[in-house]
Amino acid sequence: MQSSTATADVAGVPPRPQVAAHFASLEVQHHAARLGMWLFLATEILLFAGLFVIYANYRFLFPEAFAAASRLLDWKLGTFNTLLLITSSFTAAMAVHYAKEAKNKQVVLMFVLTIVMAAGFLVVKYFEYAHKFHDHTLPGPYYAYPGLTLPGASAYFTIYFLSTGLHAFHVIVGMIVLGWVTLKAMRNEFSYHNYTAVELGSMYWHLVDLVWIFLFPMLYLI
Repeated sequence: MQSSTATADVAGVPPRPQVAAHFASLEVQHHAARLGMWLFLATEILLFAGLFVIYANYRFLFPEAFAAASRLLDWKLGTFNTLLLITSSFTAAMAVHYAKEAKNKQVVLMFVLTIVMAAGFLVVKYFEYAHKFHDHTLPGPYYAYPGLTLPGASAYFTIYFLSTGLHAFHVIVGMIVLGWVTLKAMRNEFSYHNYTAVELGSMYWHLVDLVWIFLFPMLYLI
């Protein structure tokens, strides 16, 4: 990540980042940061891909139980959360647009809206989880829902809690990252020459959104 040290003391002008000693130019430095983020996102995709493979395997083994268990989820809440994340991806993308134009106040606004929608997503998940605990539709040996006793039902909710819990953790991490970038925008640090932090934070948030787009139909609709 490039340094945010200013190369000129001009009031109101975002600082131009300095090039680290091991990079040939600012462009190479930015490219290295993006490449590093793409590699990191690839490992995250592999992590969730393992859960998708587990889901596919157990759904093949227990198709009736998985179909019945999915109907115990509230697809309306899942749809609302999907709309929240899709909208938050838009505001995150707009933050990158404004950062390139050195409109740091708009960057702050876009990321604050993104973080608020992320918090809304977590609140909805809290109510969903609370309902699961109330009905005892819990993972593994803690499953005790009398309305569905088919073999494999407990496996479904094990996968449900693992995948949505891991995703919720990524939402929290994303909120922290975007919060840090927002503080930098409040210090008027971003411009066309220095917006990589905004871009990388937005890329991470798009991953969070993308994973949920796969989880939502897999768990709630299929």
